[in-house]
Amino acid sequence: MSISASEQTLPDFEQKLIEVRRHLHQNPELSHEEVQTTASIRAWLAEAGIRIAEFPLRTGVIAEVGGKQAGPIIAIRADIDALPIQEETGLPYASQVAGKMHACGHDFHTAAVLGAAILLKSRESELQGTVRFVFQPAEEKAQGAEQVIKSGALEGVRAIYGMHNKPDLPVGTIGIKSGPLMAAADGFVIEVEGLGTHAAVPEAGIDPIVTGAHIVTALQSIISRNISSLQSAVISVTRIHSGTAWNVIPDKAILDGTLRTFEESVRSLIITRFEQVVHGVAAAYGTKATVRWVKGPPSVFNDSELAQLASEAAVEAGLNVITPVPSPAGEDFAFYQKQIPGVFVFMGTSGSQEWHHPAFDLDERALPISANYFAVLAEKALKELSTDIPLEVSK
Repeated sequence: MSISASEQTLPDFEQKLIEVRRHLHQNPELSHEEVQTTASIRAWLAEAGIRIAEFPLRTGVIAEVGGKQAGPIIAIRADIDALPIQEETGLPYASQVAGKMHACGHDFHTAAVLGAAILLKSRESELQGTVRFVFQPAEEKAQGAEQVIKSGALEGVRAIYGMHNKPDLPVGTIGIKSGPLMAAADGFVIEVEGLGTHAAVPEAGIDPIVTGAHIVTALQSIISRNISSLQSAVISVTRIHSGTAWNVIPDKAILDGTLRTFEESVRSLIITRFEQVVHGVAAAYGTKATVRWVKGPPSVFNDSELAQLASEAAVEAGLNVITPVPSPAGEDFAFYQKQIPGVFVFMGTSGSQEWHHPAFDLDERALPISANYFAVLAEKALKELSTDIPLEVSK
């Protein structure tokens, strides 16, 4: 499949992007396994005459357009990995790999950002700076962004932009807001140690299951009694494992779950109270408990000036701009925003199912719309930032 900046009509361009997206959809690769996906992206970039910037990444690709004129460097990011989900869409281009699926639309992100690169390549000499395209691996593991940062691919970049498809927004609509957009996503593992005994004589032991049940209940009071009603947070215990027989009280109970927050101060407060509650309840029931945190990405927090610029670009591109409701899902794009100012947007795709659903799909008419939007945004951002003072990172 050949893609070229010489495509003359929108239908041809749209068809090429659809072909790219469907190729990726049929051949999904999980986080850190995106070898063939990387090779395909490199081939499409090369065919379009877009230069590849070599950074030490095992999977993923960095490319650049521009540099003919002096000016700032901005980045546009797309994630490329799939999920361990068995597809149930029944589409003719459904996944050909058992148990793996692009159920989060990263194939859409990749095709759309590739399209933006092709559009910008066709007017490269006019760009007032450089656009760096980051085709990032391992977003679903929340590890790819940090790998890109470690590779040096963000050095010299003034601002970064990215998107996530939004099934509940119609095609032609884009959600843009300053401040928090997606949640910090942390996991936890609670281990409760008791003393096993026969189930008929519970007084001879110390029941970790009873302790665990009270911990689950007590944790729910943290948000309702410690966090303002004007702030958002979620604590969910999602798995409890204990015991091996119906007539034996076990020695141990393990509880897993997740914490979602939008503000760093709230995140810190809940973690402190969480550990106090767990240890306090455990002690009250004569057990011992430990808490292990699996730190995820921080909150996606959009720079206000760049968000305004992104909204203006959306209007110029003919999109309907709305202020979206923040999502409690996590996104490792947030790691970039800890390094440089950035904006993450929600692109309407008229989907019937939410992210990570085995029947997830989207409306491919959003592909050329998204490609054009990021091309317009890149040109506008380069022009604005070439005369602007450096933006500060919100940490």
